[in-house]
Amino acid sequence: MNTVERALMHGLFIHLHHNIDQAIDFGMFKKLNEMVGETSPGTLMIGPDANDDAAVFKMPCDEGLVVAKMESHCSPCVPRPYDSAATGAGGAMRDVVAMGGRPLFLLDFIGTRPLDQEVIVGPCGFKGRCTCGQCETMTSGERINLIVKGIHDMCREMNVFVVGGGLSTSFSDVVPAVVAAVIGRMIIDQPLTKPAKNPGDRLLLIGETGDDGNDTLYRAGLVETMRPAEALFSEEKATMEAALAAIKTGKIKACSDLGAAGIGAAVSESVRFGGLGAIIDLARAPIKKKGLSPEEILICETQARMVFQVDPEDAEEVMEAALAGGAAVADIGEITDGQEAVFRHEEQEIARIPHRPPAELFE
Repeated sequence: MNTVERALMHGLFIHLHHNIDQAIDFGMFKKLNEMVGETSPGTLMIGPDANDDAAVFKMPCDEGLVVAKMESHCSPCVPRPYDSAATGAGGAMRDVVAMGGRPLFLLDFIGTRPLDQEVIVGPCGFKGRCTCGQCETMTSGERINLIVKGIHDMCREMNVFVVGGGLSTSFSDVVPAVVAAVIGRMIIDQPLTKPAKNPGDRLLLIGETGDDGNDTLYRAGLVETMRPAEALFSEEKATMEAALAAIKTGKIKACSDLGAAGIGAAVSESVRFGGLGAIIDLARAPIKKKGLSPEEILICETQARMVFQVDPEDAEEVMEAALAGGAAVADIGEITDGQEAVFRHEEQEIARIPHRPPAELFE
């Protein structure tokens, strides 16, 4: 197991970001929702027990569908509050898009220390004192302003209303709570889902990959300093419009946004949930700058990216629609009948991710 495989599998199989069902009994909520569904005139089509990007609900007396997603970006707001709050909001919006919806409004919650208490913003924020000389000391209230501005600026770029939220200044931890919930409206009749559908389907990547965002490496204990992803405002808007244009073709069979662990997680989860495999050529991915290593392309957490699965005969039409929407797009691989995701860079194999974690991962 090489370093990038260890980091990716740690995120996929151990860290709670991708394994929330290990901490929360979704079966309890499923039973509750079934009971409510016996009397409610609405219909929960995709709920919290599904391995998908967002929930989908059919409102009573309404022919359309509603999409909802809540996402937290707490720890990244310690070293980079503005960007991390913005990417938290943007990530929740992409989750709505991944189901086939356009995000419409957002609610946020911020929890932090009392407004006059000092906090350290920068690489040493978790330590409580700066040893790198790059951090800034500010009040909790000043940090809140950065967080709120990040959420505001992303919503302004994406034309999303902020309709409410909450604030608590009774937290005592170094890490603030930064949570965004986004509600959207489906633009198609049935929701898209994440699991891979058929061997031979092509995988299309929308958006460019950079070298920012190392949360997966940090949480796996492989780097000492967290470097959160940068907020990409105009790119997020271009990716959303390109994705929605592609979705309107009616040719998308499966979809996921790219967030934590980037291309690696989006593809690996899709094929695992679908019981299939994939072969990806990372050299085909559109990149933001030259010189990226294959490992960076695989696991970095650059924002404003989506991955679609389509029939081979539909790939060109979908790519043309996405390009017309204003974003970069490329065919990076295919779904196979295997039981693992294989990531290559031209002829070099970079990582091989099975559906089940190897025993050595836990050593």
